[in-house]
Amino acid sequence: MAAAAPEPKQAYTREAVRRLLGVSERQIRSWEKQSFVAPADSYKFSELLALRTLVALRKNNIGSAKIRDALDALRKRIREVQNPLTEMKLYCEGRKIRVQFAGQKMESVSGQLLLDFDRAEIEKLLTFPPDGKPSKSDASKRREAEHWFEQGLELEQRGAPLAEIVHAYERAGELDPTSAGALVNLGTVYFNARSLRDAERNYRKALEADPQYALAHFNLGNLFDEKGERSKALSHYLEALAINPSYADAHYNVALLYQATGETMKAVRHWKAYLKIDPGSSWATIARRELSKLRDSTIVRGSRD
Repeated sequence: MAAAAPEPKQAYTREAVRRLLGVSERQIRSWEKQSFVAPADSYKFSELLALRTLVALRKNNIGSAKIRDALDALRKRIREVQNPLTEMKLYCEGRKIRVQFAGQKMESVSGQLLLDFDRAEIEKLLTFPPDGKPSKSDASKRREAEHWFEQGLELEQRGAPLAEIVHAYERAGELDPTSAGALVNLGTVYFNARSLRDAERNYRKALEADPQYALAHFNLGNLFDEKGERSKALSHYLEALAINPSYADAHYNVALLYQATGETMKAVRHWKAYLKIDPGSSWATIARRELSKLRDSTIVRGSRD
């Protein structure tokens, strides 16, 4: 049997993981407390994929108790597996958690092997999903796409020249057009370089690959916010929240937009939502200040009336 490819050595900071997956610090801490992932200041690539799996399971309304039961059952049933989230592929089929291991597919708790499964559901969860049954050539392309995606992340963290970063993400996208993560990151590279048209094009391509990618909507919101197109910005921020109601940064930006347009009560609601999710950051200090200003202005207007 051929040796497994070595795991990429690149480490991802908690901030980078939050940005890539569109999750809050509070959510990561919750998963750490439940021992789904180990507490860490940075994560390996396999741990990044484990967190992405958790995001996908929660997005499909799979509760923490069901996830825990599935992980415990898999550890007992397949003793050579220590961490199912990093060593196996977990996905949803309706309200059940399924698993793929050593080329076989099974139900996570009963261990029953599956002969058929919902390909559409799996495609939503895998980082580089196949279109139908993969051939050896398809699998090779996905592995190469993963390599280029990983290379792009590493080049970004290293502060490499823009052209090198763009090339890495473009190669990932060429090899696997469904690699939404590479497309979003490429869009952000262009956004930071002030090439807004190219940024928008790649964000929209990411949403074509994965319509439930909250980060792509959030980044489009930022782009339209930057252009002063508030209604479009708000629309995409709200789409991000519809996909992930605990998206702290989206609540923050929505609150700012509503505040700027005089929709005080809506702004208050989103400031409160943001502070509930992220109460301890430096941004929370600003949120509390803005919330206090809105409350004071409401009291003043009420007394005048």
